[in-house]
Amino acid sequence: MAEIKRLMVDGQLPPVSHYCHVVRAGNHVWVSGSVGVRADGSIPEDAGEQMEVALANIDACLKAAGAGAEHVVKVNVYLTDINDRKKVNPPRQRYFGEHRPASTLVGVTALVLPELKVEIEATAVIP
Repeated sequence: MAEIKRLMVDGQLPPVSHYCHVVRAGNHVWVSGSVGVRADGSIPEDAGEQMEVALANIDACLKAAGAGAEHVVKVNVYLTDINDRKKVNPPRQRYFGEHRPASTLVGVTALVLPELKVEIEATAVIP
């Protein structure tokens, strides 16, 4: 059985429940839902800017587990306003580039903090 590593990553929003930021088991990596909260606790108002911060947080978690954007095979994106899809796609395209993961986009009524508009989680496989 593969060793399971549960990692807490500096600069990430502290867990609001009982979880860690990222888990690696063998060559599989799961990144918990990441939101647009900066290390200083500030939250941009715009959904696109929140997505930029959330992706930077995802990237930090992936790197802590020995992975990168090119290893992501699946993302789940949650938006409090489905019309913000147009705002979150450009940062997403910049981050993943030619590496297009499978994806699910879901509209939700709320996220963990009332100011949040987007959350993204990722699954990666390291060859």
